[in-house]
Amino acid sequence: MTHTAPGGAPPAPPSPPEARRTAFAEGVDRLRAAATTEPGRLRVIGAVVALLVVAFGGVTAWQTAGRAAAAGDVLTGSQPLSSDAAGIYRSLADANAAASSGFLAGGQETEAARERYEEDVRTAAAKLVTAAAGADPGSPATATITELNRLLPRYKGLIERARTYNRQGFPVGGAYLRHADATMRDEMLPAAQELYESENRRLRGDYAEAMPYPWAAIALGVLALAALAWAQRRTYVRTNRVLNHGLVAATAAATVTLVWLVAGHGVARAHLRDSRDHGVRSLDVLHDARVASLKARGNENLTLVARGAETRKAGGTTYDAYDLAYRQEMDVLTARLADAARLADDRAGRRPVTAAAGDAARWRERHVAARAQDENGNYRQALAKVIGGKGATGECFDGVDAHLAAALGHEEDEFERAAGAGRDAMTGLPAGAAVLGVLGAAGVVLGIGRRLSEYR
Repeated sequence: MTHTAPGGAPPAPPSPPEARRTAFAEGVDRLRAAATTEPGRLRVIGAVVALLVVAFGGVTAWQTAGRAAAAGDVLTGSQPLSSDAAGIYRSLADANAAASSGFLAGGQETEAARERYEEDVRTAAAKLVTAAAGADPGSPATATITELNRLLPRYKGLIERARTYNRQGFPVGGAYLRHADATMRDEMLPAAQELYESENRRLRGDYAEAMPYPWAAIALGVLALAALAWAQRRTYVRTNRVLNHGLVAATAAATVTLVWLVAGHGVARAHLRDSRDHGVRSLDVLHDARVASLKARGNENLTLVARGAETRKAGGTTYDAYDLAYRQEMDVLTARLADAARLADDRAGRRPVTAAAGDAARWRERHVAARAQDENGNYRQALAKVIGGKGATGECFDGVDAHLAAALGHEEDEFERAAGAGRDAMTGLPAGAAVLGVLGAAGVVLGIGRRLSEYR
């Protein structure tokens, strides 16, 4: 039976229950309602500005910490490892040259020449240990170091056999020396070059991480200062008070951080660029020059050991293989010395390079005279012009090597000075930025709190 309301109308349907609102929506409504009042607006402004200041300090600390660590790695990590890798290459090449010189001297090999070979081998072995300690486990560099550690004893064994047979007057000694030279030239030196290039890639990576501008931190710093300036202007317009001590303190903290960031990183970047352009690049060129001189010396010696046993054609003409290799390495030496002279940025750096270039030119002249004697069948006279005393090519080689060692020492000092200044320019910046960010945010909170207290 249907019930009707008075007057004959059917009863109204019950109203649906109100949908329950989410906590987020209620929070937004409260925030909107609070923002309609001056105290509410001040709270929102204070929260946003304080967050910007904290974010500025945090991002500055994060970005500068990474750059400072990379700058430190350039100085104390990747560059020394790159230098050690170059030292391994030089020691191996010098050992090969010293071994061939000792072979030519035969039973008259001096104690100094023997000790030079032994010292080169010890140096290479010690630097391989250092390189292994600095290499990442399982990396290509580690595999290269393992291969060099395997080849070094084999090379030493070949040299000792060559010496033994040479002292006994057996011609097979020359074959063992050429085998040892081939092992060095075809296997060991390419592996050492690969290790050097691997460490140089790591060094370039550290520079790439240390030098870019921290644009995110700079942008946040500018934004934070703009927000602080706007908040202080708003306070002045509404209260006619020139200063709000808390906001002024926050502005000072943000300004100091931004200036420190821009100036500190700018100075660090300039010094790091100087260390790369006038330090690392000069060291690379000087390393190439010294290696070329060592290879040239070894090939010059082997020209007298092989005595035409190995030939090579170039441009339709047949040459002694080792003499042709000598000429090629001397061309490299001359070119690298010219590059080093251009890169040297002071007189102290140019002086040894110029002296090395003079010795290299005399070396070429004396080599031509020695080859003329050898080709005319005067082997002993040719030998005297190569490994003899005053007036021999060995004297020029020693001069080139000594001058290049002095140039390398100078450039290493220049690198350490510039890279150290670059690292020091960012000292304290990450921690300082974090502290100033917190102090700046506290200043914002105190300044806004002072205004809010006026409404109580």
